[in-house]
Amino acid sequence: MKRVALINDVTGYSRCSVAIQLPLISALGVECVFVPTAILSVNTYHPEYYFDDYTDRMADYILTYKKMNVEFDGIVTGFLGSDKQIDIVIDFFKTFKKKNTFVLVDPVMGDHGKLYPTYTKKMQDKMRELIPYATIITPNLTELCALLEEEYLGNNIDFDKIEQMCQRLSQLGPEKIVVTGINVEDKIVNFAYEKNRGAKLIKVKRIGEDRSGTGDLISGIIAGSYAKGMDFYQCVQKAADFACKCIDYSQKIGAHNHLGLCFEPFLKEL
Repeated sequence: MKRVALINDVTGYSRCSVAIQLPLISALGVECVFVPTAILSVNTYHPEYYFDDYTDRMADYILTYKKMNVEFDGIVTGFLGSDKQIDIVIDFFKTFKKKNTFVLVDPVMGDHGKLYPTYTKKMQDKMRELIPYATIITPNLTELCALLEEEYLGNNIDFDKIEQMCQRLSQLGPEKIVVTGINVEDKIVNFAYEKNRGAKLIKVKRIGEDRSGTGDLISGIIAGSYAKGMDFYQCVQKAADFACKCIDYSQKIGAHNHLGLCFEPFLKEL
């Protein structure tokens, strides 16, 4: 059985981060071992959340896996809240990334042209240190522009320009890039780029407003499917289609946008 390490925050209520990625990866038939970066009672959209920063305990937590010589077929990273966490993740890569271990970096930095308040210029620069280790990287358009220090494209979507940016990013390490969640009229486009194979536009119908946890679902399904040997473009198509189905169902039953995607009825379809 394939085994993936998932480095992300653990949120109790709301289907995001580890709470959505772990069951999806498991349903794909891949063992999932997680490393918490923080513990939250609910995502930060909701004002009454509990937050426990796990930074100072991460090294001791990971030490167990080092002593046990645990091996991973893949490593997936999500939200990282500090310089120190990025250094811990780099050490994790240096220890556990072997010849056949893929790394998926989801650079959770911002959206809609703005970086999250935690992302200072120093943090932006620090996040770039993860890029050389990545096999796959899944930025949204805001994050792609920030990683390359390009002006945000906004509504002026130019896929030739995006492909050029992906080519530049791939020169820094990752051979496979997915620019997620690009809004084009009534479609959501996931721009999948693979070095030496070119780009593919993977389109699904846009349904409702933005929904928390969508990026986590996309990266989780890509990681689990890729671990099982699926072609990269097929991984992205599978993730996009599954996200669309979950969003459609969530919309129909009136689920709160900031409590994630209702994925449970469809797990057996993975």
